[in-house]
Amino acid sequence: MAKRDHFGSKIGFVLAAAGSAIGLGAIWKFPYMAGTNGGSVFVLLFILSTLLIGLPILLAEFIIGRKGQADAVTGFKNLSPGKPWFLIGWSGFFFSMIILSFYSVVGGWILSYLVRAITFSMNGTSETFYEDLFNNVISNPWEVIIGQGAFIFLTIWIVSGGIKGGIEKASKWMMPLLLIFFLVLAVRSLTLEGAMEGVKFLFVPDWSYFTWETALLALGQAFFTLSVGVSGMITYASYLPKETRLGNSALSVSFLNIGISIMAGLVIFPAVFALGFSPDAGPGLAFIILPAVFEQIIFGQFFLILFFVLLLFATLTSSISMLEIVVSIGIKSKYERRKKAAWVYGFLIFLIGIPSALSFGMLSETHILGMSIFDFADFFTSSFGLPLGALFISLFAGYVLTKSELQNDLKVSQFLLNTWRFIVRFAAPIAIIIVFIQGVMKLFI
Repeated sequence: MAKRDHFGSKIGFVLAAAGSAIGLGAIWKFPYMAGTNGGSVFVLLFILSTLLIGLPILLAEFIIGRKGQADAVTGFKNLSPGKPWFLIGWSGFFFSMIILSFYSVVGGWILSYLVRAITFSMNGTSETFYEDLFNNVISNPWEVIIGQGAFIFLTIWIVSGGIKGGIEKASKWMMPLLLIFFLVLAVRSLTLEGAMEGVKFLFVPDWSYFTWETALLALGQAFFTLSVGVSGMITYASYLPKETRLGNSALSVSFLNIGISIMAGLVIFPAVFALGFSPDAGPGLAFIILPAVFEQIIFGQFFLILFFVLLLFATLTSSISMLEIVVSIGIKSKYERRKKAAWVYGFLIFLIGIPSALSFGMLSETHILGMSIFDFADFFTSSFGLPLGALFISLFAGYVLTKSELQNDLKVSQFLLNTWRFIVRFAAPIAIIIVFIQGVMKLFI
């Protein structure tokens, strides 16, 4: 029988975990959320939410994962035999499949744009060229399904290689490249004439945007970008050796996540302001506004290719963590079945994602609660799946794990331990419930 795989190094784990967190949430969703919610105020609230609420829950997932030393379902059974806490793992299994099913659709869009950028077929010929291009891409049934399939194939290929030979190896070269690409793009964006207006938008607060809704959106964004709530970090931490310092790892992942999100803003907003575009373009910012921005600068084609390579890397590092959650639960302790399981579950997720892929074309008239299939899948997971998963993970860490167990795992001062326990027992659950209620209210308002 094959042995359970492990990460080969702490840096490999941190990069894989950071890669899981740093995906479309940081590079695609964060900029347009900041752009439509006042820039700097949203950024400040996002940072506070990440450090005060997201980080403690991330650490809770790390603790549960390493203590369980198994997939999320088996790990909860090991830690709390005979109790229904293992349902948290099954929840992660289900919601990971749904998230990856529509996430891979966006991955397919990125591949389509990357191919167009490499073949120099993205030169705007009219004012509406990039908007028309985006609408054409997402509504073309063959293009979106082929793109989605290609993206899923890349994800399966990496996950089927195992932890050390697949996920850790891929993360070790994709994450440093992602950081280098970001620096190159940020420097180019910041050297444009008028770029400082974009910097001010990110860092000089306009307190008129400081509202209850903005605070809740920032908290929801913190959960989304840290990948907490679907047991992804529980799964990754289960491959850790006992001596790894979990607190340092959680801090590293959180600060990398914040740093990349802000760097995404520094890539996008200086260029957007310098060239006279609007920062509140919404989800189309990366696919409609940015290509138009790059077209107007020297070596724009090169930077456009670089941007979509970067976006592809970030999306892949998140997608492999979601497929790993599903595969690890699916194979239980039968590790020799990893490759087969990766292909079977990956293909199943591809099939589940086809309606989302077609929801802007052939199925554009099909709606669930007034939303397209794609938008409903996004809303359902981000407003219900992630908050509920994060809530029960927080409660499990705060009320089921004993204080002495936690002290042995964290090896921190009593003050830090008590502060962390207060957050996961009271502050985090209250914040999560508020976000959950906000999601429910959106259905009826």
